[in-house]
Amino acid sequence: MDDLQARIARSLRRERETLGLSVSELARRANVSKATISQLENGSGNPSVETLWAIGDALGVPFATLVEERTTAPRLIRLGDHAGVASTASPYLATLLSAAAPGTRRDIYLIQAEPGEPRRSLPHHAGTTEHVVLLSGEALIGPADAPVLLHPGDYLSYPGDAPHLFESHAVGTSAVLISELR
Repeated sequence: MDDLQARIARSLRRERETLGLSVSELARRANVSKATISQLENGSGNPSVETLWAIGDALGVPFATLVEERTTAPRLIRLGDHAGVASTASPYLATLLSAAAPGTRRDIYLIQAEPGEPRRSLPHHAGTTEHVVLLSGEALIGPADAPVLLHPGDYLSYPGDAPHLFESHAVGTSAVLISELR
């Protein structure tokens, strides 16, 4: 987790300073406390998925920009070796597998979820489409007003710029999610 916290700290400070925003102004725009922004920039915070999405939206950058590790070498991520970002509202963990390269607009995540409160997502940037392939378990996924029950191997795409959800119905549910901005 220390590596993830350090990446978030570097990325958050870089993006905030690029826009010329104070910690206070970013906190106001993201609707989080100034202390939260300061802790994250110092590498001592443990943010939720919701917090990072709110900060990314306030900065005008995708979630992936805040958690990515840039490298040109081959990259292998073993299931037990990655650090994801947990939701505070539901049993849901999102791990960035691949951030979009400069000039492209797609990020790939591994989602791990357990039965319980659904992960409800606010709309992302206009033009966002999410693509999900369910790997294991069973889950209700998609637009908040018309989610679809998926089984292993099922694929679904839906507007990510509208409210949407991910609700696991089985222990050990996992999926690959690709977020694409056109």
